[in-house]
Amino acid sequence: MLDGKRLVITGVLTDDSIAFHTARVAQDLGAEVVLTGFGRGLSLTRRSAKRLPRPADVVELDINDPAHMEALVADLDERWGGVDGALHAIAFAPTDALGGSFLDTPADSASTAFLTSAFSYKTLAVGLRPLMVKAGGGALVGLDFDNTHAWPAYDWMGVSKSALGSVSRYLARYLGGDGIRVNLVAAGPLGTVAAKSIPGFTQFEHLWQVRAPLGWEPRNPEPVAQMACVLLSDYARATTGEIVHVDGGFHAVAAGAGEGLDPDTGST
Repeated sequence: MLDGKRLVITGVLTDDSIAFHTARVAQDLGAEVVLTGFGRGLSLTRRSAKRLPRPADVVELDINDPAHMEALVADLDERWGGVDGALHAIAFAPTDALGGSFLDTPADSASTAFLTSAFSYKTLAVGLRPLMVKAGGGALVGLDFDNTHAWPAYDWMGVSKSALGSVSRYLARYLGGDGIRVNLVAAGPLGTVAAKSIPGFTQFEHLWQVRAPLGWEPRNPEPVAQMACVLLSDYARATTGEIVHVDGGFHAVAAGAGEGLDPDTGST
């Protein structure tokens, strides 16, 4: 499905991440991949790259550093001459922007969350745009968490994820003429390193166990990775500006079977 595609997979840290599994599935489907990581986590990214079916090269990318973005584009241009797709798996919020301190979060912390978690999708898209144009078009896929509702403790990361959805739609509008598709995958909670840094994450897991009609495995990123690869492929060539939920159906129901019933009587 991805035979011959040249893909950039950002945000790989450990081999339990969605980004890592997307790279793995993409390779299994025939793609060439380059991973990105940065800072103190770069050594972990390089270690994870060796665990792929075919070891992948790693390029350092701090998405908020223009010099890093320029260096990545130069590397990819020399390496491939074009890019067919990219996964945006980049998000960060300072600790004072999470955990129930929403009302006390300073503006600079909220700005950091937005810049790194939402605006960065635009940064990646604009940087890779010339290489995707050279390839005759391409696909961008971002990792999302549905923020139609306010979540406990998610706070300004939740606001940033809502902004990510809007950024994705505007990118779809402005890049469609170049044949570049822009979509998001809204995943259920997965026990990645990033997720475990969110206060109260176990509450999310419990809600999914109760409510998701298809059930949910918080230790299995593969269904999310598989959908990301579908969106990176030509099978989704007429899909853009979309948010595809891979959450066991959680987003579609107001309450799970038995949720809200009196445990003794079985009635409301």
